[in-house]
Amino acid sequence: MEKWEWDNGTTPMQFLLLGMGNIPALQRPLFLLSLMIYLVSVFGNVLIVVLVVADWHLHTPMYFFLGNLSSLEICYSSTILPRLLTSLLTGDRTISVQGCIAQFYFFGSFAAAECYLLAMMSYDRYLAICQPLLYASLMTWKVCFQMAAGSWLMGFLIPASVTPFLAQLKFCGPEAIDHFFCDLTPLLELACSDTRKVRLVAFIFGFLDVVLPFLFTLASYMCIIAAILRIPSSVGRQKAFSTCSSHLTVVTVFYGTLIIVYMLPRTPRLRQLNKVFSFFYTVLTPLVNPLIYSLRNREVREALRKALRKALAFTQSP
Repeated sequence: MEKWEWDNGTTPMQFLLLGMGNIPALQRPLFLLSLMIYLVSVFGNVLIVVLVVADWHLHTPMYFFLGNLSSLEICYSSTILPRLLTSLLTGDRTISVQGCIAQFYFFGSFAAAECYLLAMMSYDRYLAICQPLLYASLMTWKVCFQMAAGSWLMGFLIPASVTPFLAQLKFCGPEAIDHFFCDLTPLLELACSDTRKVRLVAFIFGFLDVVLPFLFTLASYMCIIAAILRIPSSVGRQKAFSTCSSHLTVVTVFYGTLIIVYMLPRTPRLRQLNKVFSFFYTVLTPLVNPLIYSLRNREVREALRKALRKALAFTQSP
């Protein structure tokens, strides 16, 4: 039985994150799986950042944005997995109310920043394919820095508008959050005060940080596909598509699981399925992205080969 502290007899000082379930036999396998995913995810994304910085062939706007995306993925997974690993290892699934709200803020910030960054990356691909003659003059390094900084800034500002309203809510029993991290909907289910204002603010800013970037990304790819289809030769079409296929795959995986999670009704029968899809887009997506870019991208593969040859030569030198 978990020990609970109460403030003024109404608001719990801690929540219980139910996680993926309370089956003791599964805790160790889930811990090992989550630990392996986290280590591989961090290693893969750090490797991409190092390659982008170290290899001058990758000093282009496309790979500048990719380095930002990998940095974002490291932060994104680090808001959830370390806490999940600790609970699986120790069995302590409690989290303070302040810690829960802080986790929601940082998770929401990195998710929103990723939405904007994916939109900026789609705009970069749009210019490269649809406006190739103007690409160098339009996509300057100054513009790249402004677009990346704007994505990070918008990511942190928009959730900051929701968090103060969430912190003002009064929470009362049950104190258990039926999820493995502090997301907005499970938190609002525990509130005993009026949540209409929070839901309205979350809806408005959810449109700004998810729907708007998604529509921008969708419009960019509609223009890209139309431009590719107008290319007369099949070799030209294949070459043009190869420049954006990795990004399109990442966008499809990210938004596909995101839409399923937040459109899926939170009925008792579907809650476990909701957790599975949440696990995919919060935990597995940061793992999948480096694999997609390294396996499908010739320049990244070549940079990795050169880095490995240099490292091998260094270790073999007297």
